[in-house]
Amino acid sequence: MIQLVFFLSVGVLLFVFLLVLARRGRAEGAAETLVEARHALLILQTELLPRALVTRIFAREDLDFVVAQGSRQVEDLFLRERTRVALIWVERVRGQVELLRRLHLGSARYYAQLELRRELSLAWDFGVLLVCCRALSLVFLVGGAYSGSRIVGTVAEAATRICEISGQSLAFLSKSGVDDFAGRGSTL
Repeated sequence: MIQLVFFLSVGVLLFVFLLVLARRGRAEGAAETLVEARHALLILQTELLPRALVTRIFAREDLDFVVAQGSRQVEDLFLRERTRVALIWVERVRGQVELLRRLHLGSARYYAQLELRRELSLAWDFGVLLVCCRALSLVFLVGGAYSGSRIVGTVAEAATRICEISGQSLAFLSKSGVDDFAGRGSTL
């Protein structure tokens, strides 16, 4: 009987140890998701969504200049390359937005106090943006880089709204947010 109690207690201790390890792994995963989301937000804001970049990628003046040169081969090459750049842009935007969506689906509501109306608006923006990105990819594949200018504007606007809300959700990761957290921890 003593052996049974001994082995049961060892089993319970091992089970508790496994539970502690499992919880610890989830916390590290959550931290990784937060860091990925912060990185995705920075990429969107600084590399993919600045108005000057979007305007330059889809600038008709470039096409007009190439057409004015009169070489059909150069024009075809230009259109292929511009379409390739446009497809890369839209896929990068979609990929970064997916990372932000994963954050909001998983853990942002625990870190940021978003009202229900704001969460619903954000969910709508994510849905619109992801559908528009897919549609824009198809439009670019079929009609080239200059065939989806209205959708480009919708994608850029929705992504900017998502960035604003995500920035508020991730504000606690900024230096001042970490300092505030550290300051609160030291007063306890």
